[in-house]
Amino acid sequence: MDDANETVVAYKGFNRDLTCRGFQYEIGKTYEHDDEVKACESGFHACEHPLDVFRYYAPATSRFAEVTLSGELSRDSEDSKIAASSITIVAELQLHELVERAIKYAFDRAEPSQKEKTDEGSHAASAAGDYGAALASGYCGTSTATGDYGAALAAGPRGAATATGDYGAASATDMRGAASATGRHGAASATGDFGAASATGRHGAASATGDFGAALATGTYGAALATGTCGAALAAGDDGAALATGTCGAALATGTCGAASAAGDYGAASATGRNSRASGKDGCALFLVERDDDWRIVNVWAGIVGRDGIKPNTFYTLRDNKPVEVED
Repeated sequence: MDDANETVVAYKGFNRDLTCRGFQYEIGKTYEHDDEVKACESGFHACEHPLDVFRYYAPATSRFAEVTLSGELSRDSEDSKIAASSITIVAELQLHELVERAIKYAFDRAEPSQKEKTDEGSHAASAAGDYGAALASGYCGTSTATGDYGAALAAGPRGAATATGDYGAASATDMRGAASATGRHGAASATGDFGAASATGRHGAASATGDFGAALATGTYGAALATGTCGAALAAGDDGAALATGTCGAALATGTCGAASAAGDYGAASATGRNSRASGKDGCALFLVERDDDWRIVNVWAGIVGRDGIKPNTFYTLRDNKPVEVED
């Protein structure tokens, strides 16, 4: 049991109605547990690593929040999950905010590696050991962190950042940067114009916030977010989530039970996987595919949100060649 005086910032997943295991939560409220506290058995649970929550609540069908844990604490040995006797639901987080927290989490815990100058105006940094961090801030710089919990940042134009170890984070923040996190629970973020972010590991998350950016999450339960104008988000893993919030953005969910959402004006959301779903803002286009148990296509449908009874910001799936609202 940890120090009873410790307060831990953590992240928690919920069902759509903000319940967890039948318990109803509210944003801003504090809850107390009077009995024994033991990880995976009793107490209020949350995860220190933001992306660990995807192990328990898939991004396509869940809500997430930043919380604080205090009182008696009990830590899990398999991941960053903690049980506590007291929990405060601080604020609800959108998926892109969860990705940002994940990248910060990795960088805060990584140890800086030596930056190596390769030529005038160019830099390359590599951290191959566990907990390492690699930073390349110059023009055309490249950064690679291959160890567990490593973090890679390329802040210069056209820079590339790659974090291939478990829990790694990759961030390319300037124009035309590329970020790739291929390890389990990795996070990739490309915030500059024309950036690309790819997270291929299980539970990974990719976020591209610049205009025309592309975000790809191919791992199970992964989340892909494109927030810039004309951005594209693709979630190819089962239960993954793709979100395009910018104008004219496109969101595509190809895995089983995936979710695609077009939250910006004039966007399009496509749900092509089995039992997948799509939603959009008023005026956005929805494309739905119905498949049988063998993944054969049996029906397809296309429509515009706001017409023919299709409600805005509501998930639909295709059943018997008809768009049906998905409640969870």
